[in-house]
Amino acid sequence: MVLLISPHRQHEFSGALDDMYRLRCRVFRDRLKWQVHTENDMEKDGFDALHPVWLLLKTRAGTIGGCVRLLPSQGPTMLGEVFSELLDGHAVPAGEHIWESSRFAVDVDRDADGAAGLGSATYELFAAMLEFGLARKLSAIMTVTDVRIERILRRARWPLQRLGRARPLGPTIAVAGLLPVSEEILAHLRAAGGLCGPVLWQPVWEPAQ
Repeated sequence: MVLLISPHRQHEFSGALDDMYRLRCRVFRDRLKWQVHTENDMEKDGFDALHPVWLLLKTRAGTIGGCVRLLPSQGPTMLGEVFSELLDGHAVPAGEHIWESSRFAVDVDRDADGAAGLGSATYELFAAMLEFGLARKLSAIMTVTDVRIERILRRARWPLQRLGRARPLGPTIAVAGLLPVSEEILAHLRAAGGLCGPVLWQPVWEPAQ
C-alpha cells in the first residue's frame, strides 16, 4: 500500500514522515554515501519545505519501506535549482502537466525480489507515481536519477527519456529525464510487477478538479 499525503494533510502523518526522513538517511547517507545534510539520523533538504506531495510505501509490518517526493514543475525544482548542468544548456521542462519526482528511496533490506528481479516495493512506488500522474492529468514526470535507476526503470518497462548526457555527480553517474505518463505504461508496469490493481491508499486520494 502506498500512502498519498498531500500538503494540507501532512500534520496527520508526522510520524510516518519522520520515518521517511530516517529511511532517506539510511539510503542516501549510509548506503549510497551521498553528501547530504542529516540531523538526528534524518535526511532533509530545502525542497521538503515547499509543501510537496509525498508517496510513502507502507510495509505489511507497518513501517515505511519506500518514498517519493513530488513537486510541480512551475515552482522551484531540483533539476532547475541544483542540477541544471544535466540539461546541456536546454531549458528546464515546466508546465501544469509536468511534475518533478525526487528523493526516490527504497529500503532494500525489506524489499523482496519480484518479477524481473526487481523488488515489489520498487514496482509499487513506480505504479503509485503513474497513478498520481494520471489523476492529475500529467503528461510526464521529470526526474534526476542515476544510471542504475535508469536501468531499473527500463526493466520495469518505463524507460526514461533523457534530457541531457549522463555525467558524474559526487559518487554517482547522474542523468535528467522525463518519464511519460499514460494508461498503457501503467498497464505494462502492473503486468511486469504482478500488481493486480491500484496501489494508492484511497482515503488520502485527491483527484484533479
